[in-house]
Amino acid sequence: MAALKRFCLPLFRGPGLFLCPQVFYSFRPSRQCTLCQRNCITSSTLEQRPSSQTCFDNSEDQNQAPLDSLYTPEQCATILHVLNTASESELAAVKLLRGRKATNIVEYRGKHGPFLDLNSVLSVPLLKHKTTAIVFSSILSPSSVPARKVSKGTTVKFIKPEVDREILKSAESIVSIVYGTNRIAWAHMDHKCVVQDWQQAECPAFMRGTYLAAVYLEDISTIASRIPQADLYILEKSALSLQNTNLFPIMLHLRTVEAMLFTLLAARFKEDNYPRVLNMQRISVGKHFGLMVGESRTSGITLLQQMLCDSVMQKHSRVYFPKDMVVRYKNMFQPGARNRREEMCDALLQAIAFYELLSST
Repeated sequence: MAALKRFCLPLFRGPGLFLCPQVFYSFRPSRQCTLCQRNCITSSTLEQRPSSQTCFDNSEDQNQAPLDSLYTPEQCATILHVLNTASESELAAVKLLRGRKATNIVEYRGKHGPFLDLNSVLSVPLLKHKTTAIVFSSILSPSSVPARKVSKGTTVKFIKPEVDREILKSAESIVSIVYGTNRIAWAHMDHKCVVQDWQQAECPAFMRGTYLAAVYLEDISTIASRIPQADLYILEKSALSLQNTNLFPIMLHLRTVEAMLFTLLAARFKEDNYPRVLNMQRISVGKHFGLMVGESRTSGITLLQQMLCDSVMQKHSRVYFPKDMVVRYKNMFQPGARNRREEMCDALLQAIAFYELLSST
């Protein structure tokens, strides 16, 4: 009995429930799995069962009526025509076929040829009898199937809070804002990637002494009044780790600036039903431009310097600067410059990434 408990302990999942494993020893004449009622353990034998062949092989699909018998010949022909000719994106629009199921159908018919009958669809991975019946009903009567609710969070993952993609695309211009320990920078850009305004403001009171809300509010209010009007405001969201306690004062500072900018800028849109002030992850911008080294983001000044040159030298540039802006800023981003304006650089890169990521997702 002790030996039986030693080998069979993993088989128990609750009082009175005995599940058959893939490899087991038997010490009794016969034993049945209480879920499938098979004689899974035989007398004095060592039985090995492949991982793909378990006691659950008798799936409920085998007990269901053949799918072809549920539809008329005309309906079967309609369903097969869609399954054999629709592209992956067209299949993904059918109820329950979004994602991997649509991919599996395309891969299966590419490997095995077109489906000859409806029951053969059950050979496609992830497609069971119940799921497949719903899919077929959706193909025959798309209007009778409720429209799939699309989560706003799945439309544009790099923006928080969640906003519908169409609202983001309708923005004629945005202001991208990045703030550091002693300055706030912004870049005003329209949907054609033409820079309208690009500057920064010094905040000498930041990170000095205790955190006085009145001092912060006065400085940030003054700067916010200089930020141009736009359809959307995109604030950089840093990725400082809470595990590093030495960075806690900086994180507190950044969150204070962020909260005040959110409040002051959102007040410009009192009557809107959706947020106009949004966050964009700093890491998302870094990954978009290939500026990440491990988990850290490197400077994008060299990239921005090239964009300034391309705006003058090339007819079709990634971003377009007015000529006076090129003259004003071209030397400020040179290697060795006293004030290389990292925040200004990051603000403009964030604006470019916003439009490019939006058009590519």
